[in-house]
Amino acid sequence: MNVRDERANAPTTVAGFIARAAGYVADALQYWEPRRVIYNVALLAVVLGHVIVGWPESRDKLSVNVLLGFFFLAVLANVCYCAVYAVDVFVRFSGLHEFWAKRRVAVLIVGTAFAAVIAHFFSMNILEGP
Repeated sequence: MNVRDERANAPTTVAGFIARAAGYVADALQYWEPRRVIYNVALLAVVLGHVIVGWPESRDKLSVNVLLGFFFLAVLANVCYCAVYAVDVFVRFSGLHEFWAKRRVAVLIVGTAFAAVIAHFFSMNILEGP
């Protein structure tokens, strides 16, 4: 194959890659975005659990700065949730679609549990700390 033939095939290859990537990203968005609600509800339950268990002492700890801190942590937790997209697209490009489709829920459970543990420790330190 000469240089001219390689250049003629390059746009098709790039276009094919972009189309494939777009399909994988769209599939990841369709799967993960509705489950973000589950993730956020789990983290909210942990924080509210600390507030309720520590009531009325936790009421004294709540302030605008504490609420802004929790807001910051909620945004940060959702940024961390986005890491699953890199994993999802990478696994899909590796050709393990059938394998991955059956195990996505395990990633959701483990990731949510890990985030809930982190939320537990932050909530404990913020609401029960000095």
